[in-house]
Parts: sequence; structure tokens; C-alpha cells
Amino acid sequence: MPTYEERLAWSIGDGHGLVVHPIGAFTLGSLNCWENWMPLARASLYAQGEDLHVMVWPGSARNTEDITLFAAKEGRSFCISASSLLRDSDIPSDFPGREKVVREEGEIIHNGGSCIAGPDGKWLVAPVENEEKLIVAEIDHNQVLRERQNFDPAGHYSRPDILSLDIDRKRPAAATFR
Repeated sequence: MPTYEERLAWSIGDGHGLVVHPIGAFTLGSLNCWENWMPLARASLYAQGEDLHVMVWPGSARNTEDITLFAAKEGRSFCISASSLLRDSDIPSDFPGREKVVREEGEIIHNGGSCIAGPDGKWLVAPVENEEKLIVAEIDHNQVLRERQNFDPAGHYSRPDILSLDIDRKRPAAATFR
């Protein structure tokens, strides 16, 4: 379900795309914006073997800092948060409604916050604020395996004997004919 801010760019999604993808030694999963704060969405990716998680945000370290470390530690996976930097100068002066977005000249509207955390819940690259910068880190899949010896969120600690998660992958339709 898109949040207030997300409705500016996206519409409602569905479970059809809630999947992971193999990429080298890793299994890549991704969530958009506030979906990253939803435990069941994260759990669905963990259950598919995700060990490299990408979070995409409209911007601001306030959105990314806590959840990136938490999700990395919870999932025992690498987490990459990609966040936008938006300055008042990025909005053209003739943009309709600019005065409603820009409160003062020289303002940074979204301060970025892109970062990378390791499966131990520690920073590989701390949130980068107020500057445009390419962030890079070397990651080793063996670190995921070491961390998951201690705790595997989709392994026996997930308590499949008493807990389960049901994902509906059907595409919604305006009508169903039987």
C-alpha cells in the first residue's frame, strides 16, 4: 500500500513481485520505502533465502538510519539503503507549486542518507548526508554464513512448528470469472 509520499510516484503493488533474485553468491531482495518497516514483507524475503537486501527511499537519513542496521542484524544479511538528495536548486524556478515545497532558499529538502550495513548490524558505510556521493563496500557472502550460524531468521528459529506466513502472489483484477 503506497504511503502518502509514495503516491506521488507509485501506485499500489501486489505480492506477485515479492520475490528474490540470484546474483552471484547472493540472493537479492528489495523493498520500497516504508515497506522496509513492515516485518511480514521482510520475513517473506528471508523465507526465500534473501541475504542481500536493497532498500529504496525518497530521501532523508531519518527514514533509513535505524531500519538499515536493524534489518541487516535481523536478517543476517547485507543491507544497502539508496536515498535521494534533493536541494531547492534541483526544483526549477518555474515548477508549479515550487513555493509549497521550498520553504527557504538554500534548503536541503531530502538529505540523502544512503548507507550499507553488514549482517552483524554494523556500518560498512554510515549514512551519507547532505552530499551526492557514490558509496561502495566489499561484501563477502561468508560473513552471512557466519552470522547465520548464530541466528537464521528463516531457519528453525523462525518456529515453523507454530508460525507461518501466507503470501498471495495473484495479480488483482477488476473482475474474476469462474
